[in-house]
Parts: sequence; C-alpha cells; structure tokens
Amino acid sequence: MGKNKLRKFAEMENLSMVFQYPYGVLRDKGFAMRGHWHEEFFGNGNPITVELGCGKGEYAVGLARRFPERNFIGIDIKGARMWTGAKSAAAEGLRNVAFVRTSIELLEHFFAPGEVAEIWITFPDPQMKKATKRLTGTRMVELYRRVLAPGATVHLKTDSPFLYAYTEMMCRHNGLAIRCADADIDAGARAADPVLAIRTHYESQWLDRGLTIRYLAFGADGKESLSEPPGAEELDRDTYRSYSRGYIQMPGLMNQNND
Repeated sequence: MGKNKLRKFAEMENLSMVFQYPYGVLRDKGFAMRGHWHEEFFGNGNPITVELGCGKGEYAVGLARRFPERNFIGIDIKGARMWTGAKSAAAEGLRNVAFVRTSIELLEHFFAPGEVAEIWITFPDPQMKKATKRLTGTRMVELYRRVLAPGATVHLKTDSPFLYAYTEMMCRHNGLAIRCADADIDAGARAADPVLAIRTHYESQWLDRGLTIRYLAFGADGKESLSEPPGAEELDRDTYRSYSRGYIQMPGLMNQNND
C-alpha cells in the first residue's frame, strides 16, 4: 500500500464524520449507531439520503451543500477515494454529511428498517455478466427495501445504456413505480434540476468522451418478492469499456488508449 493511501487512512481516523467499519470490526463490535443516526450524529430528524459507491464523495457533499434541511451519507469500500469528500466536508464545516467505509452489501448492519429516506447510485459498474452484483439488480433492491422508508426513491445516474435499459425493465416487471426516466439529461433536464447538475469525477470523464448520461428514479415498493425480468440478459451490451480496462469502443473512438 502506498504512503499516500496510508496518510489518507490515518487522516480519516481523525475526521468525526467518517466511520471505517471493515467486516471484522463490524462482526466483533457491531455498529452502535444503527437506528440512531438522527439523534446521535446529525442531531435532527431530517430525512437521510444514502449514496452507494460514493467514490470521491462529489454527490454526497454536493447534495449536502444544496439541501441543509436533509442529511447525507456516502458509502464506499475505497477509503482513499472517500478521503476527498470527507476533507471537503470538514473544511466547509458541513454538519449534514457523513461517510461510511464498508461494503454496500453490509448496508443493513448500519441502518435500521425505515431509517433511510432515499438512495442515490452514481455510475456503478453495470455488471453485465452478473445480475446478482448489479446495484439495481433485484438482489440489491431487496436489500435496499430492508432499510428504506415506505415511498422512498432510488436514483440511478449512469453512462451505461445496458444498465439503464435493464433497470427500467426490472422496475416494470416487478411493479416498481418509475418516477423519472431520462435517457439524456444533457438534452435539458440537467439545466432545470440542480441535483442532476452535480457531476462526479467519472461523469466528467465520460462526458469528455462524448457519452450520454442517463437518469432513472424509481420506488422500491412493489411486489412482495422481486424477480429478474425475462429477456434482460438478451439486452444489447455496452460497446465500450471503463478507463481501468484500458480503452473504450464507440463510434469515432475505436481502440483509443488511455491518456
């Protein structure tokens, strides 16, 4: 592990809005604040929004700035990335934002039933080969249901045509209310909505490459038991790869190397 990462981890230990709970610690001690975020951390009864896979924390911090009447918690397993958002929040004195370093699959260890009012998922890996790992797959939505309040909304922002199409299909198949479906937010919705106007690090990279950003908001209330939609695995796969895989493929940008 590089010295820079070690320095960031050490700094986060001293940030009051950061909670680092790898599985071993969680297994042995549990998370005492589960079900008590409002009174024990935020000191208010405002709704809690959770950002899953928060990366550098741009959305959690950006939302906290814009909506002081709400509370925001970013979750990611990558602590070195989370450090950026945590340091920004500390420098600005934001009291309505926190970060938890843990696996998303451990979500219900940190939140009691009904404690979360809203979930944001920003630019996740579409997991085109593994439905069980998709953050909008039925397995994960079942998990979200165990912490979400009735009537809560799940927001997806993605560059992936496959994930957008899959999520819409999954919602319709399971009777989950689609509250907004926009296949190109830069065609107008971004300018009209200050929430969509927030851009993550990866979003800016994709926009620079000419990709379209999609947005889907849906309710988690629907059928008692969710099931994968028939035909979902026959959806067209994305024709580009992420930066970490070395290149993307799309019209006009064939076999382009990373900068």
